[in-house]
Amino acid sequence: MSKSKSSKWLQSAAAVTLAASLALPTASVSAAEPAKTSGLPIREAAAKLGAEVHWNQSKGTITLKKGDHVLVLNLGATNAVLDGKTVSLSEPVRITEGRAIVDPALISKWLTDVVKPDTADLFLKEIQSGNGDKAAKYVSESSAFALPAPMLGKLWKNNAALFGKTEQQPAKQESVNSVYRNVTYTFNTDKIPFTLTVRLNSAGKVDDLYLAVATASTYQKPAYDNAAAYTEREVTIGSGAFALPGTLTLPAGKGPFPAVVLVHGSGTNDRDESIGGAKPFRDLAVGLAAQGIAVLRYDKVTYEHSFKVASDDKFTLKRETVDDALTAVELLKKTEGIEATQIFVAGHSQGGFAMPLIIANDQNKSIAGTILLSGPSGKFADVLAEQQKEIVNRVKKLGMDATPYEQQAAQYIAIANIINDPKYTVDNMPNNFPLPPAYWWFEQKNYVPSELVKKQSGPMLVLQGENDWQVLMSQFEGWKAALKDRKDVEFKSYPKVNHLLAEYDGVSIGAEYAQPSNVSKTIVDDIASWVKKTAKK
Repeated sequence: MSKSKSSKWLQSAAAVTLAASLALPTASVSAAEPAKTSGLPIREAAAKLGAEVHWNQSKGTITLKKGDHVLVLNLGATNAVLDGKTVSLSEPVRITEGRAIVDPALISKWLTDVVKPDTADLFLKEIQSGNGDKAAKYVSESSAFALPAPMLGKLWKNNAALFGKTEQQPAKQESVNSVYRNVTYTFNTDKIPFTLTVRLNSAGKVDDLYLAVATASTYQKPAYDNAAAYTEREVTIGSGAFALPGTLTLPAGKGPFPAVVLVHGSGTNDRDESIGGAKPFRDLAVGLAAQGIAVLRYDKVTYEHSFKVASDDKFTLKRETVDDALTAVELLKKTEGIEATQIFVAGHSQGGFAMPLIIANDQNKSIAGTILLSGPSGKFADVLAEQQKEIVNRVKKLGMDATPYEQQAAQYIAIANIINDPKYTVDNMPNNFPLPPAYWWFEQKNYVPSELVKKQSGPMLVLQGENDWQVLMSQFEGWKAALKDRKDVEFKSYPKVNHLLAEYDGVSIGAEYAQPSNVSKTIVDDIASWVKKTAKK
């Protein structure tokens, strides 16, 4: 939007939105001046602009607040105070027919200087209209390759095909981390509700987007979460276009403390590894910190930089998981309050699968020990097929209709067979591979974690839930077989624990993930005990 068009838009906004009253007590109305025709009312306008309105009857003042900006109006006065500075009014603030009326020139200044249109809102408006060229003007130069105009022009139509037609204006929420200001819009549709998060950089430009199915969190804090036992602060892992925001949880008291870096499973995970009613990484962080162990967790690169990652057709497991884990370790080494020689890495699911690669790439030998939490020991494609067969078996045992599960399993098993086909490599990938990026799958198709780890050394703790359908006990046995000759590895499994590291009395098929759950206290205690023991050696 050009500057002139922006000004016209603001003027229109002033004329249209400043249209309702500020309800004041009857006594104030009776003392008001006779009605005048000029001026603009405030209450609803301020609400629509996101400004708070406060009426102080005893002082006769009206205060508007928007972020750090404050406008104070005094009834009968010919001046006002805007952000601590006195500004003159062409006519006094007054009450007319129960409405607070103010100089329109002042409201215009408020609109243009303070309550500027949100870039995220303007960007959303253009993509909803299919105006890719206009939407692209709000995109940062460094992300233009990931958010090109043609794609932005089609984005909303694609969303409608995927999620359904939006039914009303979205709810809007904002949050800020060490990398982005995030504006999240939640849309109700005639099919599947979804969220669109617009990520804006420090210059206010759109730098990335994140699309997801809208699901309500049912998470509840664990009983072992003692807020007095730790403090948390925002940190940044890495720098540049793919920097990641994270949280460092520090035990109360004086360090230095041993520390654990948490590495995510597959998918676009936030720093808590949130899913349904669970936040396994948050649980681990507060649980370990309460026992004197610092924890660093961070938003995964596929979550924070989704569209930039999707634009990389040669994206690898190393780039997704390994590099950021090692960057986090190096950050901790330089962090006050952390014992630099006692930094451990714990990988959940895919994070455990990648652990031998993390160890192999630890050129500075900075890692004091590693922890595998339900990590696959075999090929990823084989694990994909194995878990699908397992879910079908479990569903049948529960007496449920297995038809949809069998159909899904057949699809994933077919994909696994394609990946394992010797004729396909990174230099000869199949056309229209159904799980993009294809390069990610074929680049590591022959990687077997348990084979690589045989050649390595260093303290390791391998933990596995026996009620886990996503990573089966056969994978745990694979680690045990491969590491049977190593004396620096410990193993433990938990009968009731599912893939989210929570105890579940029923047969886990993933449906329970929507319910509130927490990482087993026994697992937290076992990790803490092992870390402390290993750190002393």
